[in-house]
Amino acid sequence: MVKSMTGYGRARATRNLRDITVEIRSVNNRYLDCTVKMPRMYAFAEDAVKARVQKAVSRGKVDVYITVDASAADVAQVNVNTALAAQYAQALRALAAVCGTEGQVTPEQLARFPEVLTVTKADEDLECVSADLCAVLDEALDSYNAMRAAEGVKLAEDIGARLTAIEGMTAQVEERSPETVREYRQKLTARMQEVLQSTAIDEQRILQEAAIYADRIAVDEETVRLRSHVSQLRGMLQSDQPMGRKMDFLIQELNRESNTIGSKCSNLDIARIVVDLKGEVEKIREQVQNIE
Repeated sequence: MVKSMTGYGRARATRNLRDITVEIRSVNNRYLDCTVKMPRMYAFAEDAVKARVQKAVSRGKVDVYITVDASAADVAQVNVNTALAAQYAQALRALAAVCGTEGQVTPEQLARFPEVLTVTKADEDLECVSADLCAVLDEALDSYNAMRAAEGVKLAEDIGARLTAIEGMTAQVEERSPETVREYRQKLTARMQEVLQSTAIDEQRILQEAAIYADRIAVDEETVRLRSHVSQLRGMLQSDQPMGRKMDFLIQELNRESNTIGSKCSNLDIARIVVDLKGEVEKIREQVQNIE
């Protein structure tokens, strides 16, 4: 089943007291171009996030937005600089001796001095945090791929209908091409009769000219290739693998065969069919630009 390159997915979950939100958006692109935007303090997980995206997406301009509210997960640690506190206590006693008083140094006094008490945040388990981010990312990717698959179904239906139309037009060309030769032969005979009048017409010469003309305007090879390309495209629409690039190549081949038929056939009816045929090919080409 084909997938569209455009899509959106979002997931939000609380893991290990962290409120994590992941949003994924993508548009058409020739190759995979993944950009991750997340808080700088979680930049260590960027490579893991990109690796997950690369497994799920093969083509497109993909933007991943990650926000994290870790206020509930922050664990504060109060540290006591005992060496510095001892120096402060010794200095206070020395001041008391200078003043001729005896004063008792209390913890409350020491706590007021700079750097005696420091508050730090506990170290995070980076692997655990990275795993939490990727877990929420996977949920967003599931939603994102579901949307792309739904869009892919619509694309496949539209392309399938246009391929059916192309097959019908190809059949019309195949049916009309022999008639063109017969019409040419009749016109050639009538023209020679008009020019030569009473002189006998060389039937063999007319057959030879008609054969040369038929060979020049023969489109059997082109119509066979058209049907082959259409058949391959139908198979690609059912494939579970990314087929956008291969389909794009086949669309170019369809257009080339259509141009060749148009250049070979001077018949007005066939020319009109070719115009419609090229129109359908162009519409398929536009749709294929959206397929991964």
